[in-house]
Amino acid sequence: MTALVRFAPSPTGYLHIGNARPALLNALFARAEGGRFLLRLDDTDRERSTEVFAAAIEEDLAWLGIVPDLRARQSDRVAVYDAAAERLRALGRLYACYETPEELDRRRKRQLGRGLPPIYDRAALALTDAERAAFEAEGRRPHWRFKLDHRVVAWDDLVRGEAHIDCASLSDPVLIRADGTYLYTLPSVVDDAEMGVTHVIRGEDHVTNTGVQVQIFEALERPVPVFGHHNLLTTADGEGLSKRLGHLSLRGLREDGYEPAAVRSLAVLTGSAESVRPVASLDALAGLVDLAQISRAPAKFDPQDLDALNARLVHEMPFGEARDRLLALGVPEEEAEPFWGAVRANLGKVAEARDWWPVVAGPVVPVLTDAAVTAAAADTLPPEPWGPETWKAWTGAVRERTGAKGKALFMPLRLALTGLDHGPDLAGLLPLIGRDRVARRLGGETA
Repeated sequence: MTALVRFAPSPTGYLHIGNARPALLNALFARAEGGRFLLRLDDTDRERSTEVFAAAIEEDLAWLGIVPDLRARQSDRVAVYDAAAERLRALGRLYACYETPEELDRRRKRQLGRGLPPIYDRAALALTDAERAAFEAEGRRPHWRFKLDHRVVAWDDLVRGEAHIDCASLSDPVLIRADGTYLYTLPSVVDDAEMGVTHVIRGEDHVTNTGVQVQIFEALERPVPVFGHHNLLTTADGEGLSKRLGHLSLRGLREDGYEPAAVRSLAVLTGSAESVRPVASLDALAGLVDLAQISRAPAKFDPQDLDALNARLVHEMPFGEARDRLLALGVPEEEAEPFWGAVRANLGKVAEARDWWPVVAGPVVPVLTDAAVTAAAADTLPPEPWGPETWKAWTGAVRERTGAKGKALFMPLRLALTGLDHGPDLAGLLPLIGRDRVARRLGGETA
């Protein structure tokens, strides 16, 4: 049996790093198992779902390297949900309720005041036909609840091992709102069943839902998929992530210049038994993911860790991967490769290379702090062509002439040549700057 997994976001906001975790875990599981990945948009919330967010989800997944094998929208499948709802009504498992939100709230408060759990008391099951007709005459429209069997639902969880939910401790869940629209639960079960989803890998905030959904699968006489509930990503302070608040959105991380491989690695490896490190390829990352080894503790996403991972990826990035971005930053093609070799070890993000090309091409305002060193450097300036060894030979000659060494030698030269007291190794930059500009800067000219 070919594995089929799904990622089912709501197109009601931009995906954040917390959403990336289940998307990636599903995609990597499918890759490792030779299975398929379904993107299913949960767009039954008509007011908040938009095409802008739907398109953004596809873009963000593509940036992460996830290309769905299948796509579906729940808004196209309402007739299928209607048929399932009618079947549950015929089985006596879906029943009409007429309480208003205010009435339900008062009832919950009374139960809490009496020390009872605030679960629905199934009062609607005792309504007579006349009482139902009276509510309808008032203009009330029913919402519909699924009647749970009061039993323990158990499953072997891919992450948590043996898991169970005592459904006697739960309220009968509302599946259909009073306006006739569906909540998440029923469409999710129906789609998983109809589309042949074999494995449902999602956050641990869905554990209780699983107890309910297993009963719906069984009521509809459909195979129950394998479930796995992973820990959730939080902020470094333990705060939950939210699309509505824009926490660490994938779009924002992309615009800030982070590498998708850095985001993937931190989103997946945080909170697992594997050490968090940059993993460039999806195949390699898939080989590291073991759902059974994911921690039960929340996985904290620290942007500082992302900065460190991103820098490591950039430092190891081959020129071919950076080439087009360097050209877009204005680096001439004929100089792009040696320039990348000279600066990448000093970058946290590829886009920071734009700060160093002007140091090569100028104009640079030199800062002259040691006349003896700069004069000796000008006198001993070797002829071109220059290469990687020129800097060492040249500074050796200046040291012989002046006796300066260490910081007393290198800092005056760096300030004169770049106007800065920090930066990439000058052995790599020097041949790019060229003899003419070096000579002029040593003489105090802006060049």
